[in-house]
Order: sequence, then structure tokens, then C-alpha cells
Amino acid sequence: MKSYGIGVDIGGTTVKIGVFESDGTLVKTWEIPTRTEDEGSHILGDIALSVKEKLKEEEISLEEVKGIGMGVPGPVTEEGLVLKCVNLGWGVFHAAKVMSDLVGLPVKVGNDANVAALGEMWQGGGKGCDSLVLLTLGTGVGAGIVLNQRILTGCSGAAGEVGHMHVNLTETESCSCGNKGCLEQYTSATGVVRLMKRYFASHQEADSLVDRNKAFSAKDVFDAAREGDKAALCVVEEFGEYLGNALAALACVVNPEAFVIGGGMAAAGDILMDIVEKNYRNYAFHAVKDAKVLRATLGNMAGIYGGAKMALSE
Repeated sequence: MKSYGIGVDIGGTTVKIGVFESDGTLVKTWEIPTRTEDEGSHILGDIALSVKEKLKEEEISLEEVKGIGMGVPGPVTEEGLVLKCVNLGWGVFHAAKVMSDLVGLPVKVGNDANVAALGEMWQGGGKGCDSLVLLTLGTGVGAGIVLNQRILTGCSGAAGEVGHMHVNLTETESCSCGNKGCLEQYTSATGVVRLMKRYFASHQEADSLVDRNKAFSAKDVFDAAREGDKAALCVVEEFGEYLGNALAALACVVNPEAFVIGGGMAAAGDILMDIVEKNYRNYAFHAVKDAKVLRATLGNMAGIYGGAKMALSE
């Protein structure tokens, strides 16, 4: 009899669900809307109903399914206690137990970034590693940490919030979290735009392929840097210094085999990967300097892969 695991990635708009064989083979994937009305009270019921229907279609019995692993956008304890998910309307409740009662299967729940990190370790860019940090660079900066094939949650489920590491003592603008000088202010997509605008403000006569008089994006900055644009290259170097320094500090704490870089900004390709790796090697303590810097490969599927891995693990 085959053994299956189900991965669920709950986002603010859609829920991604996948059925996997125990060796990581994806059998079926689909999405359903995330109904956040009524404080998100419909979400788990919708998932349970959808899973049961899909298993029936695929002629897979509940006895063949080892369990369900879910990633949610908020802090979660190791026991599956969700400590509020604002985007879903959830307060504090035992999501693993509620979901298990609804579907009749064992359920494990984790923070979505951590679950995605597990997915990249299992079948993605970090395959072959037992300990890694998945760094997601997008509108914000997040991370998932896996040590010895186990998700690191921390005492309140907030491990991996590297975007709010304090990296600049002189910053005067506030981060979205309320503090000043967070990593996210310099290495997110909006952070790179901020750095570019600051460069223009202090170099009034600088020519650049990035048009200072029009709205531009982080992609525009990296594209210009790839063309050899001096102003953009300065900003990309500053981005790399902030991120490389932060990863070097993180490596001294968790000592991963690899940093796996994902999120929308990873699409910048080699220029981003090279600048991050160069600065990491420059700042890293000698005992952790050899950690690999790798590119994530699963994209927005990492969450369901990680959920399935959770479900299939003892």
C-alpha cells in the first residue's frame, strides 16, 4: 500500500494543496479561495472538505494518508498552536487539533516560511542538506530555518524573522514593525528602491539608466547594474553588504549548511546571488564561511512540499 502526505499552504487569497507520495512525487495539486470573512472561521472547514473530495477523486483512502502538514502566515508553536494570523482573521487557537478533528487525519502546522524552508530542503534548492536557512526576498524579508531536518520555531513561533534584525544604528525612518534600521528596510524590494532614491538624493548630478524622475522598481535597479550602471552598482553593493553581513551574523547562531535564496527578487539571478555570496564570505566567521549560497527552485510550491514533508515525518 502506498503512503501519501498532504501539503497545505494557506495564503491570504488562496490555499494551495498538494498530495504527495512518500518519495516526494507530486500526485495532484490544486487551489481553493481563502475565505477570510467571519474571522477566518470557514478556512479549515473548506480545506477539509476539498481534501476529502480530491482524495475520493484520486481513489486514495484516508488509511493510505499519513497526515496533513499546513503552513500558515503567522507564528506557530511546535504543538500547532497558532498565535494569531492577522491576514486570515485568526486569533490564538490550536489549528492542528481543529483540522485533525475535521478531516480525521494527523495534522501538523508551522509558520509558512519555515514550512517552505523544509520543502526546499526536501525537494528544492537545498536538497541534500540537513540544515539550511531559506531567505525570501520580496516586498518584505523573511526566513525559514531548518536544523537537522527539524523546523526551528523558537519559544513563541517567531524564529526566522530575520527581516527585523537591527542592522543600522543611524537609521531615522521607521520600519513597518515600528523599529528603525531593520534589514528589511535595505534588502527587500522596497528597500532597494529606498537605497536608490537615497543615492540619487546625495548624487544630484549622477547619470543612471534608472530614471530618477519616474517610478522604478528593484528589478530596474538590478537590470541597470547588470548593464554596468555605476549608480545602480553602488546600490546593489550596499544591498549586498547589508545582507551578507546579516547572514554572517545569522550563521554564527544557527551554523547552516546553506543559505537558500528565494522570493521575487531572486529572479535578478547571478548578479544578486554573486553579490550576496561575496559579502557573506567577506563578513563570515571562519568556522561558518563555507556555508553554500544557493538559489531556491520550488517557487510558490515550496509550502506544499514542506507541508507534505511535515506530514510524512515521524
